[in-house]
Amino acid sequence: MEVYNAELFNLQPLISDDVVDNDLSEYLAKSYREKVDLCIEAFGTNKQRKALNSRRMNEVRKEVLNKAVIKAAEDVIETKGVAALVHDAAEDEKTDVSLVLPPCHEDAKNPEDVYKFEDIISPAEYEALQAPAAVFMNITAADILKMTEEKSYCSFVLDGLKSMPLDEKSYDHKARCLWFFDCLVKLNSQKVVKKKHAMGPTCPDIISNKLVKTFTALSYGNGRIQNLISASMKVKITAYAIALALHINRFQTDLTVLQRDLKLRENKILDIAKAMRLKISKSKNLSGFEEHKLGTLCLPLPAQKIPLRSRKRKLN
Repeated sequence: MEVYNAELFNLQPLISDDVVDNDLSEYLAKSYREKVDLCIEAFGTNKQRKALNSRRMNEVRKEVLNKAVIKAAEDVIETKGVAALVHDAAEDEKTDVSLVLPPCHEDAKNPEDVYKFEDIISPAEYEALQAPAAVFMNITAADILKMTEEKSYCSFVLDGLKSMPLDEKSYDHKARCLWFFDCLVKLNSQKVVKKKHAMGPTCPDIISNKLVKTFTALSYGNGRIQNLISASMKVKITAYAIALALHINRFQTDLTVLQRDLKLRENKILDIAKAMRLKISKSKNLSGFEEHKLGTLCLPLPAQKIPLRSRKRKLN
């Protein structure tokens, strides 16, 4: 190592005498982003300058678009008026509700006509359910116990099998409804549905096609088109399951049982039940220790106080 004498120099910028103080104060008032942009303009590479110009053009386009949107909104308000816009918004809310709830016949005289059975299970689908629902025919207590241990079916179905009607026609009807209800629960547990044998080989094609068409949305993923069960579709499955449960249980159903089968939060299923205009009440279960929420379809239907869209985040 060799040591040399050296002098220490401090370099300071030399500001020309013709620079006005106001110019310097204007520079100091700029933001850090603006100062960096000025440096890029003066000393940046070609790539940095192109990126800067592109960003500035995007900001200009965004500002122009915002002004156009504001101008269009002002024109609409001036033309239609606030009252008309509020009315249109209310109509849109009704449309949103109709997309996820079964068709509701508000002027129905009987509970069974509010959410018609044919809107949930068509006559052709009902006929096709005879074969798979045969598994529930002549079922014994031992069979139900085995199903419970194996968790072959959801709690709502198992509870329904414990109280089957004595009449053969009514027995067959309830068996078909319970089998279709279990399909809804199993469908709700999936994220992506394969169109072929969506619900297993024992499920009739007409039922599989109905479930895929009604409760899935086409989505592109992994390089191919998929049948996706989105959050809104899960709301739709829940709504149809509630409507079917009402038909099975004389238009009053245990929402707590449905909530657990469908793996939902309590407030979520209550919001859907309220959107379906059900009366919510409380009841102790058979053991008497646990409180359950009941949903009852009563006429006349109560006014729909909470639009479904306003609770969209909660429902989804």
